[in-house]
Amino acid sequence: MRVVVQNDKSRSFRVKRSAIGVRGAFTALAVAALVSGCAQETSGARGASGQQPLQAPPARALDSYASELRAAYEARVAAAERWNLKEVPLTPPPPPAEKPVIAPRAGFEVTGQEEEDLPPVFTTVPTEDKVVFLTIDDGAEKDPQFLRMMSDLKIPYTAFLSDYLIRDDYGYFGRMRDRGVTLNNHTLNHPYLPGLSYAEQRREICGMQDVIEERYGTRPVLFRPPYGNYNGDTLRAAKSCGIKYAPIWNEEVFADHWDYRESDRRLRPGDIVLTHFRGPGDWGGTMRDMVREFLDKVTAEGYAVARLEDYL
Repeated sequence: MRVVVQNDKSRSFRVKRSAIGVRGAFTALAVAALVSGCAQETSGARGASGQQPLQAPPARALDSYASELRAAYEARVAAAERWNLKEVPLTPPPPPAEKPVIAPRAGFEVTGQEEEDLPPVFTTVPTEDKVVFLTIDDGAEKDPQFLRMMSDLKIPYTAFLSDYLIRDDYGYFGRMRDRGVTLNNHTLNHPYLPGLSYAEQRREICGMQDVIEERYGTRPVLFRPPYGNYNGDTLRAAKSCGIKYAPIWNEEVFADHWDYRESDRRLRPGDIVLTHFRGPGDWGGTMRDMVREFLDKVTAEGYAVARLEDYL
């Protein structure tokens, strides 16, 4: 069944209402900082020996900062309303100063995993941050409105591309790269890799490395095996091609529903979410419908969308 997105006024109302209290919060933040600074300045408090007393920042600077915060948030409110979201997407925390250690998910290791330092296959990044990561595979659908939507909403995502699907429009993914999206390896032709020899797997993976480097100027360090299927030769070949990580996924989102790896069917901090470059001919909706399905759920559950590469 084709998904038809309506201009739902109740969505707009919820988005606008959520912004009302936030404007006051920005003002309170600026005032609190100003009062705190003035109190220190007038109390005569001094720092430890050899240190200068704390100085309150000028009121104009606080005012400017609060205005910038308010303007940025109001832009997000407007974008959420423009793209018909139920709520304003949450802003992720700053990238961690100390990156988490990425190990293979238990049961996803191969023989020689640790001894040969093979790229880990994982579905979730170990973090206490309430974030998830959106990853998009293959490259079949090339919707310019999707690029606009994601840029407008400032939602990060990571792409895994196969050459046989992107070669008819390399420029589309160049525009994606120019918007800050990392383009990663999903093989040349999307085969079932465990059915191939080591040499054949290496041609698929290293060949896609060459395409991305030639077309987009970088050689990826992330690789996703097609269908999530791999064996020891896959990871050895990937490592020989310069791959450091092999993320797969814990959930998959479509234009109208979600699928889950875990039986409890719930999101967890650090989960990697999979979707595909697909359109109405494949799943009864557009990529924009998929983004709404994704953001409405993660935002309602208190999750922000972070950039996967910032945690690796």
